[in-house]
Amino acid sequence: MLLKKNAELPTQETALPGRAEALATDETHFVLGHALKGPHPAGMQTAVFGMGCFWGVERVFWRLPGVWVTSAGYAGGISPNPTYEEVCSGRTGHAEVVQVVFDPAQITYGDLLKAFWENHDPTQGMRQGNDLGTQYRSAIYTLNDDQQAEAEASRDAYQAALNAAGRGAITTEIEPAGPYYFAEAYHQGYLAKNPAGYCGIGGTGVVCPIGLGVGA
Repeated sequence: MLLKKNAELPTQETALPGRAEALATDETHFVLGHALKGPHPAGMQTAVFGMGCFWGVERVFWRLPGVWVTSAGYAGGISPNPTYEEVCSGRTGHAEVVQVVFDPAQITYGDLLKAFWENHDPTQGMRQGNDLGTQYRSAIYTLNDDQQAEAEASRDAYQAALNAAGRGAITTEIEPAGPYYFAEAYHQGYLAKNPAGYCGIGGTGVVCPIGLGVGA
């Protein structure tokens, strides 16, 4: 029952209890070589994106110039410190996400948003391609009011572009960030550790009319 896919988010009453202890994970990024949990250099900023399976998503962002470090994790849910299996059950409420620590002098939040919109299909609800489940939903978890406003504006701009291309309505969840939980070590830098590993990331082919040309 734990691994059964669920198309609806749990409530506080139905969510799994989670645990008080953080999961063990990598200390440094497998590709970038920087500390996963910091400390990070002064002036760095953080963004959190959900675009489906976090293996491919993390690679999209670690390839971008100006990104200091990325990590795979869980956000937007209820159960503290969930395991991958618990998240996949749909009973923690979390999305698979990637945390991006970046240098705003080299790459802007708008540039990251452009990469976000163009590298997945944000119209699919509780899925991404053949990956079904609440953990694969499209999401932007914002760290401040400026990010919230910019994310919402980018959504509206991309919706206009999708409309022009005859595509559907964006279902992306854009909310202030709650707790971020680092995923287990084997998920970190997964496609660098496993070059032939699964990557379900694919965009709509519609260009987002914001930021620079930084799509993967």
